[in-house]
Amino acid sequence: MADFVEDLQLLIRSRYPIITIETDEERRALDRVLQAVRSLAMQAYIWDMVEGLRATTPAPTQSIPKTKSPKEVLTHILSTNWSAVFILKDLCTHLRDAALQRMLRTFSQNAHEHHRTMILIDPSTDLPDILGRISAPLEISLPDEDELEQIARSTFKELSRYSKIRSELNHKQFRHIVRMLRGLTAHEARLAVSRVILDDDCLNSDDIERLLKVKREMVRESGVLEYIDSEIRMEDIGGLTNLKRWLTKRAGALSPKAREFGLEPPRGILMLGVQGCGKSAACKAVAAAWQMPLLKLDPGQLYNKYVGESEHNLRKAIKQAESMAPVILWIDEIEKAFASASAESADGGLSKRMFGTLLNWLQDHPSPIFTVATANDISALPPELVRKGRFDEVFFVDLPDHETREHIFAIHLRNRKRPLSRFDLGDLAGAAEGFSGAEIEQAIVGALYSAFGQSRSLTQEDILNEIQDTRPLSVTMAEKVSQLRAWAANRCVPAD
Repeated sequence: MADFVEDLQLLIRSRYPIITIETDEERRALDRVLQAVRSLAMQAYIWDMVEGLRATTPAPTQSIPKTKSPKEVLTHILSTNWSAVFILKDLCTHLRDAALQRMLRTFSQNAHEHHRTMILIDPSTDLPDILGRISAPLEISLPDEDELEQIARSTFKELSRYSKIRSELNHKQFRHIVRMLRGLTAHEARLAVSRVILDDDCLNSDDIERLLKVKREMVRESGVLEYIDSEIRMEDIGGLTNLKRWLTKRAGALSPKAREFGLEPPRGILMLGVQGCGKSAACKAVAAAWQMPLLKLDPGQLYNKYVGESEHNLRKAIKQAESMAPVILWIDEIEKAFASASAESADGGLSKRMFGTLLNWLQDHPSPIFTVATANDISALPPELVRKGRFDEVFFVDLPDHETREHIFAIHLRNRKRPLSRFDLGDLAGAAEGFSGAEIEQAIVGALYSAFGQSRSLTQEDILNEIQDTRPLSVTMAEKVSQLRAWAANRCVPAD
C-alpha cells in the first residue's frame, strides 16, 4: 500500500488536475488518500451528496452550505482559488451531464496555476472520453499478505475485548490462514476472520477449513468469480493423453523455484471441442493435480445494463485473480460472451472493449496465473483469440475413440462401485460409438435408474438399452461436429 500512497503523492505534486480511483473499498481508499495529502501538508476537503463539502484537517468540520448536489459543489469549488485537494465520492455516476463535464474541464484548466487537485473515488470510474483525457486513473490493489496479517491480528484483538476468545495456532498455521485471505477486500477479510473465530470463540487449525468455506461464499457473492472445489484426478478422465502429458510436464512451473531456474510461468491453454468430451473436467483435474485454487470466470456474468459496470466487473475479476495468484483461472465457454467482438454489434462497442482488455491481459500480465479457456463453437471466436501469444497451446478435444470409451466406462462403473468383471467393456464401447464422455456417463446413470426401479443389480443389457435409446450429439449435430473437426485438423494440437 506504500506504493499507492507514493504514486498518489507524485500525481498531486505533478499537478494532475483530476485523479480517479475505482474501488469498492471506499473507506480504505479514503484513508490512504488522506495519508498522502497530510504528508504533503495540503488542505483536504471531502464531498458526498449527503454531507456536502467539508474540510478534514485537522479534524472534520461542518459542511459548507449549499454544496450537497454535484452542480452546487462544483460551482463552489470553481468560485474559490484554494490550493487544496478535493476528494469527491460517487461523482462519476453523474458525469454524463454536459454542464458538469464543462465545469470539470474548467477546473482542470485552472488547477495547475492554483495547485488544486480533484480526486474522484467511485465504484465505477467510466468517464466520458473528454474527461478521460484530462484525468489520471490510479488503482488501489487488494490487501497484500502484510496488510492481511495486520487485519487478522487487529480483528482478533478487537474481538478479545468483548469475548473470551483464544488462539491455538502456531506461526505456520497462522501464516496459512493469512494466505487464505488473499483475494478478499479488507472488509471481507475482517468479516471472514470474525466469523471463524466467533463460531467457537477460538482460532485454531479447524478454522482453516472453515475459512476456505467462508471464502468460497464471499468470492461467489461477488458475482464475478466462483471458487471451485475440485477433487477430480487426472486418472478420473478418460483419454486426453497429449493434454495430460503437456500439463504434467508443466506442474510446478508457476512456483518461485521455477522462476529461479529461469522458467517463464506458462500462460495457459485454450481447449476447443465437442461438448461433453472432458474440457471442464480437465480444468478441475489440473487444479487438483497442481494443488492450486481454481477460480471460474463466467463471461456472461460480466455484463451489466448500467454504463461502465461491465468493464468494472472485468477489471474486478482480473484484480481478484491476480491477488490470489498462483491460481488456475477457468474461463468457461468464452465464445458466448465475446462472439460479438468479431463483428459489428449493437452494444456500442462494449464487447470489443471488453475483449480487448482481456486479450491485453492474457498476453501481458506478469502474475503466476494459468488460464484455461474452453469453447464449443469455433465459428463464434474472434480470430485474435486463437493466435499464439494469448495461450501457450490450443488443444482440440474430440469424441473419444474405442479404447478411450472403454476407459470411460470403466471409470464411471468403478466410481459407482460396480465390479468391472460383470461387464464387457469392449462391447459397451463398440455400442457407444460417437458418444461423448458425458453421454456415456448418462447412459450408465439411466441404466442404474432402470435397475433400481426393478430392485435388481445393474446389468450389461441395461446399459446397452440406454445406449440404443440415446441419440448422441454426433448424430443430432453431425454437421457442426464435422465442421469443427475440419477446422481443427491443421490448427490445433489433438488432446488425445
